[in-house]
Parts: sequence; structure tokens; C-alpha cells
Amino acid sequence: MTLPLCAQNTDSTTRKDTLPLKPDTVKAAALQKSATKAKEKYVDTVARKDPRYRNPGTAAFRSAILPGWGQVYNRKIWKVPIVYAALGITGGLFIDNLKWYKRFRYAFSVASDISLGKDSLTGPNYQKVYGQLKRPFFEGPNGLNKEGLRSNRDQIRQDVDYAFVFFLIAWGLNVVDATVDAHLSTFDVSPKLSLRLQPGYSEMANTSGLSLVMRIK
Repeated sequence: MTLPLCAQNTDSTTRKDTLPLKPDTVKAAALQKSATKAKEKYVDTVARKDPRYRNPGTAAFRSAILPGWGQVYNRKIWKVPIVYAALGITGGLFIDNLKWYKRFRYAFSVASDISLGKDSLTGPNYQKVYGQLKRPFFEGPNGLNKEGLRSNRDQIRQDVDYAFVFFLIAWGLNVVDATVDAHLSTFDVSPKLSLRLQPGYSEMANTSGLSLVMRIK
């Protein structure tokens, strides 16, 4: 006679576990979510009213359009020379390597034509070869060291690529710097901030010791 009762109890327990959440629980979760959003909106509104506030999106956009503009927007004008120094160095390396690459490429094409009998050392194309590339170090049986020119041309071609990548990295760091500064525009760095040690007691460890305390305003 007890078996049906046990089965009935087990079945009722299963049904109880699979019941949906009560309306009160759903309502409480919705209210909590709404309160969290309201708090975040309030904090964001308070931050935007701070005269030190700078919009990260605006700072990033300006720096992406014109390097240094985002730093000026963040009132970090002292960083502008650093930005342009980084861009100037990498940009200068790119231009210089590109110039030498074109010189080596042209000299190699002339050397190839001479070796095939399509040109000569007295032709106008040879006279256009950059002077330093016609020095004895580069001269071969036909007046130009074809393999030496090929090797230098390929190496400088890689240097052109590297310089361009470094230029893009410098530009990207300029955008990142402006964005981070804008995010930290309302971060308090006043003299009222302090970091100090003070005696303390740990209830969990039941011991006494020193605590590192940070005071904000």
C-alpha cells in the first residue's frame, strides 16, 4: 500500500522542481536590472558634467583624422611633438627606403638588359643609373654587378615594408593614447589622494599586522 504513495511523492517533487519562476521573482530581477541601468546612466551623466570630461570617441576620431588633434582635445598639448616625432621618423625611413629601392630596381633592370645585349655602357639608360651604384663595389663584368643589385633591391624592399608598418603602428598608438587619456580625464589625481600603512587586525586569520590603505578625497 505504500508504493503508490512513494511514487506520488516523487512525481510531485519533480513537478515542483520544474515549475517556472514566480511572477514576483521575475519582477524583482527586472527591477534590479532597471536599477543597475539607471545607476550606470546616472554615473555617466555625472561624469559628463565634470569640466575635465573628454569624450573618448571624439578623441579617437580626431586623432585618427589628424595625429595630435586628439591630444590637443584632451589638453595634453605636450604630447603633440612626441606624436609627430614618431610619425616623422617612421615616415622619413619609409620615404628614404622607397627612394633607394627605386634606384636599385632601375639599376638592376639596366644590368639585366646589358647582360642580355639589349643595352650598353654607353647607352642613355646606363647614364641614368645612380652614381653610387656604378662604383667599383657594384661593378661586374658588364659594368654593373647584377646579383649584388638584386640582393640589395630585395633587402631594401623589405625595409620599405617594415618602415610602412612602423608608421602605421605609430599612427595607431597616437589614437590609442588619445582614447586612453579621454577615458581617464575625470580620474582624480589630486594631492588629496594618499597611500599609507596602518596597523590592522584580521578576524579571519586572528592575527594583527599592517594594512595598505588608499585614501581618495
